[in-house]
Amino acid sequence: MNRKLLFSFLAALGTVVSVKAQRNELGVRLGMSNLVGDIGRTNYILQKPLDLSQASDWGVPFYGGILYRFNFNPHQTVRLDLGYNQIQFNDKVAKEEYRQNRNSFGKNNVYEASLVFEYNFFPVNNEQKGMVSPYIFGGVGALMFDAPKATLFNDFRRDADGVAQAPINELDFTTTAEYSTGTKTTMHIPFGVGLKYKFNYNWAIFAEATFRYTLTDQLDYSKILSKDVISTYNGDILSPVTGGSLLQTDAYYVVSKEREAAFLGQRNIGDQKSKDWMNTVSLGLTYSFGRPPCYCD
Repeated sequence: MNRKLLFSFLAALGTVVSVKAQRNELGVRLGMSNLVGDIGRTNYILQKPLDLSQASDWGVPFYGGILYRFNFNPHQTVRLDLGYNQIQFNDKVAKEEYRQNRNSFGKNNVYEASLVFEYNFFPVNNEQKGMVSPYIFGGVGALMFDAPKATLFNDFRRDADGVAQAPINELDFTTTAEYSTGTKTTMHIPFGVGLKYKFNYNWAIFAEATFRYTLTDQLDYSKILSKDVISTYNGDILSPVTGGSLLQTDAYYVVSKEREAAFLGQRNIGDQKSKDWMNTVSLGLTYSFGRPPCYCD
């Protein structure tokens, strides 16, 4: 009796393992990503890249990624995506005249990870040789991207020999800016539609439009956060009270903070309350592990 129970348990365990192994898909996809933000065009798919004359320096907008699918049943799937996006933005190709006149442009490298739920309208993940099905999906994810930063250098006015001059009043010093970038992460909400074609039991190709609502307004460098602005103060002339730079005391310091606020107001462009969208049109190929899926009760 015990031997029968043990045999039944091992057989059931083997069936479970087999079923799980048959439900996996691994694949790749390639496509083009575009940004909908404060710089460049505002259409959600198939944006124009930068000028072709700049392709040697900027490349072309690109998406490349790998994915893993776990098919719960012929209709429902959970998918893990890992991808790289090179997005480009150019005011020259915008429809709005004020953007064209502004003539800002640039690119960003964005890495993403997302977990989404797919629903196929037809049982395309079943064990049949081939089938076509549209699907919808939605989920959550994270992005890693380059974000703008700035350093403001507060310095004394200097003579021809470069010697610092004692300021006559609190306005008698200079403030200059230097820009840089740093890596940041943020959340995003991906969703979209696709069409999947399964063939030869194990293989499938799919076309997909992915829309990502991001929780940042910095993908196009249009906004610098106040926490990403660093102010430095030259120490050639020291305060007799604090022993630090004279520019960090009293009215000088107040004026430097006013200049910092003015810098942000002049530097940041667009709607400061809106968030960026990053969208992708792609084609993909997947392979199912082992035999075609078999979903058993």
